[in-house]
Amino acid sequence: MYRDEIVEEIHRIREEYLRSFNYDLKSLFADLQKQEAESGREIVDLSSNRSQATRWTNLQKVSGKN
Repeated sequence: MYRDEIVEEIHRIREEYLRSFNYDLKSLFADLQKQEAESGREIVDLSSNRSQATRWTNLQKVSGKN
């Protein structure tokens, strides 16, 4: 089986990060939210966007395809 050193490193780092929170997802999520807030980067909320299916349906209507 093919061994990818980069993927293995990502898995190792992810495991260490999870272990640092004792595998508590609530604590991990809180830390991610804290990092996000402290980053100063603009956060784009895509939750209000229409679904892909809706966009595709509208695209078909505009192009005259059904």
